Amino acid sequence: MTVIDTTMATTPARSGETNGRAWGLRATDWANIQEAQCAPAYHAVFDKAVVGSETRLLDAGCGAGMALYFAADLGARVSGIDASTALLEVARSRLPNAHLVHGDLEELPFEDNSFDVVSGFNSFQYAANPTTALKEARRVTRLGGRVFTMTWGAPETMEATALVAALKPLLPPAPPNANGPFALSVPGKLEELAASAGLTPVEVFDVDAPWSYPDLATAQKGLGSSGVAAKAAEVSGQEALDAAHAAALAPFRQPDGSYRIRATFRVLMAENHH
Repeated sequence: MTVIDTTMATTPARSGETNGRAWGLRATDWANIQEAQCAPAYHAVFDKAVVGSETRLLDAGCGAGMALYFAADLGARVSGIDASTALLEVARSRLPNAHLVHGDLEELPFEDNSFDVVSGFNSFQYAANPTTALKEARRVTRLGGRVFTMTWGAPETMEATALVAALKPLLPPAPPNANGPFALSVPGKLEELAASAGLTPVEVFDVDAPWSYPDLATAQKGLGSSGVAAKAAEVSGQEALDAAHAAALAPFRQPDGSYRIRATFRVLMAENHH
């Protein structure tokens, strides 16, 4: 599951190179273990968007392509963009006929009004300028089309908060003006961001998406596959990362040795009325 760093200022105009490298370091573990933890949110968004035959859908920050795979299964004509070439390789193996491109969210290589639906599953927050990224999403969405932005749910309502917090001591101190991982989880923040991009907020909804792992080793690989976790391992070492995750996971161990952690995602549905 993506650990979100919503740094929205004092960053370069383009963030793809940095994010692409970090998220591509453990692409296989992400695709095989962690990406599926988001599946309930993918399905909830596509249900809300009424994705079906001939829906033109773009997943902005498509990663290894699991969300696009589900959309294609519903009949959608799917496209995707991501900053990680390694994750895109996995996506292409899953969807050989999809239009998948490498690039930045702040400068989408698609024509105006190209899509009925644009989704961003824990992706717009990673843009150097999320407002610019959402403006681009609006630009490529047809009039009346919908843009979905997903972030973490309220931290006080989910057990996964402990796993997000476990990475903080392993990373360099954030800049004084940097937003935390739950900055967009605050009521009203997603709507504010969408409105700043010229979108019309329609509805905010939460999706329960518990994380499940059969054993500790699998949990450590899955949790360690995010770009933020990969950075933590580079800074503090793999041993420290595994130890931090093991400690944070301990309260959620089940009698059979598996792990189950309650997690929630918050999604904004907005429409393009411009």
